[in-house]
Amino acid sequence: MKKTASPLVLFTIVFITVLFLYAASWIPVNKPGFFNCSWCISKNRIYAKQASVSGQRKAHLTLTPKHPLDPLTIKEINRVRTILSTYPPFFSSSPPIHSLALDEPDKSQVLTWKKGHPLPPRKAAVIALMGSKSYILTVDLDLGRVTNHTINPTSGYPLVTMDEVLAAAQVPLSYAEFNKSIIARGVSFSDLRCITPSPGWFGPAEEGRRVIKVQCFSTKGSPNFYMSPIEGLVVTVDLDKKKVVKFSDTGRRIPIPRSTHTDYRYKGQTYPPEMNPLNPISIEEPNGPSFKVEDGHMVTWANWVFHLKADQRAGLVISRAMVRDSESGELRSVMYKGFASELYVPYMDPDEAWYFKTYMDAGEFGLGSCAMELVPLNDCPKYSYYMDGVFSTPDGEPFVQPNVICLFERYAGDVSWRHSESPIGQLQIRESRAKVTLVARMVASVGNYDYIFDWEFQTDGLIRVKVGLSGMLMVKGSPHEKTTEEIEKATGQLVSENVIGVVHDHFITYHLDMDIDGVNNSFVKVNLVKEETLPGQSPRKSFLKVERHVAKTEKEAQVKLSLYKPQEFHLVNPSKQSRLGNPTGYKIVPAATAASLLDHDDPPQLRSAFTNNQIWVTIYNRSEQWAGGLMAYQSQGDDTLEVWSERNRAIENKDIVLWYTLGFHHIPCQEDFPVMPTVTSSFDLKPVNFFERNPILHTAPFFEHDVSICSSSASAN
Repeated sequence: MKKTASPLVLFTIVFITVLFLYAASWIPVNKPGFFNCSWCISKNRIYAKQASVSGQRKAHLTLTPKHPLDPLTIKEINRVRTILSTYPPFFSSSPPIHSLALDEPDKSQVLTWKKGHPLPPRKAAVIALMGSKSYILTVDLDLGRVTNHTINPTSGYPLVTMDEVLAAAQVPLSYAEFNKSIIARGVSFSDLRCITPSPGWFGPAEEGRRVIKVQCFSTKGSPNFYMSPIEGLVVTVDLDKKKVVKFSDTGRRIPIPRSTHTDYRYKGQTYPPEMNPLNPISIEEPNGPSFKVEDGHMVTWANWVFHLKADQRAGLVISRAMVRDSESGELRSVMYKGFASELYVPYMDPDEAWYFKTYMDAGEFGLGSCAMELVPLNDCPKYSYYMDGVFSTPDGEPFVQPNVICLFERYAGDVSWRHSESPIGQLQIRESRAKVTLVARMVASVGNYDYIFDWEFQTDGLIRVKVGLSGMLMVKGSPHEKTTEEIEKATGQLVSENVIGVVHDHFITYHLDMDIDGVNNSFVKVNLVKEETLPGQSPRKSFLKVERHVAKTEKEAQVKLSLYKPQEFHLVNPSKQSRLGNPTGYKIVPAATAASLLDHDDPPQLRSAFTNNQIWVTIYNRSEQWAGGLMAYQSQGDDTLEVWSERNRAIENKDIVLWYTLGFHHIPCQEDFPVMPTVTSSFDLKPVNFFERNPILHTAPFFEHDVSICSSSASAN
């Protein structure tokens, strides 16, 4: 007993110290309380309890909602907590709250609401866990009572809370076999850093209780502990009973990788740089930004108006996106609501310590929960506008997460449109327009990975949705220091001595409730079909023609992308036509993407069947927002986008939702070590016959006298 007690005391001291070190940037409101972050917290992003509120955050105490879709305010979250305190069983047992957010009004109420009118009744949607059952409650803030209380009928559990993660991370320290393994591997308990990955779901043996995995790393010599895994050591912990239910120790012969050259911080780069330094660069706005943020969440810019907010689960949410018609000046509806519905990351290693790593980051941990305060001048330009997130702690306390969204105009030297005429005869034309766009950005640091989410609005009516991936690889310890045939046949690549970067995928599925000129839309597949010419018809032997097919049902709208079956995918309003008789519409334009290659009956793919197609279209249902189901943690795949689509409901000329999955296959390489350069991909929502002509003909060009010249041009040697 003496051998394990001393390290436990030492670890406890270190653990408390870490809590205080991470406390500075997090500001809970009112009574102290932990923030619900889970996976990001479990990787030791510790948010400490504090009782005070900074001056900057005090402004939130007086805010009131101005729009039906505005998130719950501090006052409203406090009121929810008060109402629940008088509602059984909250006043007796105080079960933890796993989710507390605005219960959005019916879509019809939002669409008919006008600024200055009374808001629809404000309600909160609450998910609490009691006795392994998930309770879904609706709290009416105006009536001051719970108006709906149901038990979740499907499999799975809600987001895990930080309290649970902190408790689970400590459970192995009282387990003798775990302590023996740490000591046998020569790791000091003061250097021990443990994380709590989600367990996935792998059959009946794992049903009937909530569990979480615990894996550990060494922090010796570097803050980048991800590069120093204690390989093969996995502890499965019962979240409710706080006890070890399974212990696996298969990697004692695998050395812990050295920390050399793993520090990714600028001050940690002690060897001479090999790159010529870049001079600071900044884009100036001498007359200030062109966008406005009114009432806290309504953004107006150029010809766009939209609602912007942070959500605990979805991260960044765009609502009521409307663009002004270039001919009539009318604001026209484009999208009712768009957000990242789920983020699925399966690793491709069947090893005992790796098979379960098949994360659903939004549904298990929350993208907004893991959104960090943005870094000025690096995450966002200096003229950016910042927006906070207001969420709830597990005990129902409001919590302010500062500066998690930035909004800025971007000009990178791109061209919006141009044309020049050769100087033949009297025509000498040089016309060009600079492309200036508006970007809304959030970064979710989900453990080792950082996801950069952008929504970029353009003056031509296009919306570009982009995701950037950076951060650290999740690596596997290896006895090898050189690439061998054995390594080449493995499920990864050697990225440094004793370090394998495991092959994995990233799939981000977007919920896009498009309302093109109104609620009722249709989904059209525009096929390019090869046609052969008739004998003697033309010197050409073949050409392409267009065939259009309107999807009648949800199954007809399921799409697997193929280069050899080129298609466009339009959402059109059959009731609204251009002057030429074309239905107004938008099309989704995929960029580089990837498809899941896993068997459909593989347990991770059963849970994440929403990635079996790149495009789905479903009938609008306000309860069908989360592609992996409302309860994603340990879910079994019985409440996913695929399940809803298989109902095969009619979708022609209906209120429909477009779902698109953006995918990445990641085969790690040495350049990904010790921190990854950002890799990005995107898709566009582009107008098709929506405008009568090019909507930016009236855009004025820039001239030198419009901007100040702050420095000389680059030198030429």
